[in-house]
Amino acid sequence: MFKRITLFVITNLAVLLLLSFVSRVLIATGIIPPDFLGGYAPLLTMAAVLGFGGSLISLFMSKWMAKWTTGARVIETPRNATEAWLVETVRRQAQQVGIGMPEVAIYDSPEPNAFATGATKNNALVAVSTGLLQRMDRDEVEAVLGHEVSHVANGDMVTLTLIQGVLNTFVIFISRVVGGIVDSFLRRGEERGGIGIGYWVTVMVCEIVLGLLATLIVMWFSRYREYRADAGGATLAGRTKMINALRRLAGGGESELPKALTAFGIRGGGILGLFSSHPPIEERIRRLQQGAA
Repeated sequence: MFKRITLFVITNLAVLLLLSFVSRVLIATGIIPPDFLGGYAPLLTMAAVLGFGGSLISLFMSKWMAKWTTGARVIETPRNATEAWLVETVRRQAQQVGIGMPEVAIYDSPEPNAFATGATKNNALVAVSTGLLQRMDRDEVEAVLGHEVSHVANGDMVTLTLIQGVLNTFVIFISRVVGGIVDSFLRRGEERGGIGIGYWVTVMVCEIVLGLLATLIVMWFSRYREYRADAGGATLAGRTKMINALRRLAGGGESELPKALTAFGIRGGGILGLFSSHPPIEERIRRLQQGAA
């Protein structure tokens, strides 16, 4: 986690330095007023608080929300051989990748699916649907569990939260900066102060457009991490088992997980490829077959 956070901080410092340079060029050319840096510092702070606040709250509430929205039941004491096998398999895989034992849960759904979530590697939840247990054999379920444990080991929940926080910050900040510039242009020569309608319309339009662009970045990362989790599942359970599990999932249609959990399931969906949280299963299988996942 330290390495990811360090890279995250370095990246943000680089972005802030770039923004500072660009803003000074714009000030020097007279495009924006001289008090831009001082005037917008509080806005940037507010944007960061709002942008990261929502993402971090979602991360720390993720296990509770997952249990509540899916009705998942954590296996405290196994009721049967299947539950005992699930817990033991996750325990073994967690030890292999060096993370704390996740909570293991089952939720009622005819759809074959599974997901992992949690704030840290050592405080995670791995859940499988009843449909998955009914439609897959143990080898295939083992591969699915390996995929989800790999998500936890890779720190995907934390990384996705950090990326979302950065993007939220810049969407909020840039929308309001552009809104201020447009409003000043539309009202040039007027004496009265305050904020005009041009500001609010511009902010709304910018937030929609920039929000869509931010979603493309988040979904790109989500697809990338699915390939890594597939590779992790192949390492933990075997490549053949992982490929067979994906083939079993191929004909299942759209994911029925709540929207907030779709990106964390082994199956996902999207209206368009660029907005999909998961790559096509055929492509995931191809990469595993070629050893490129």
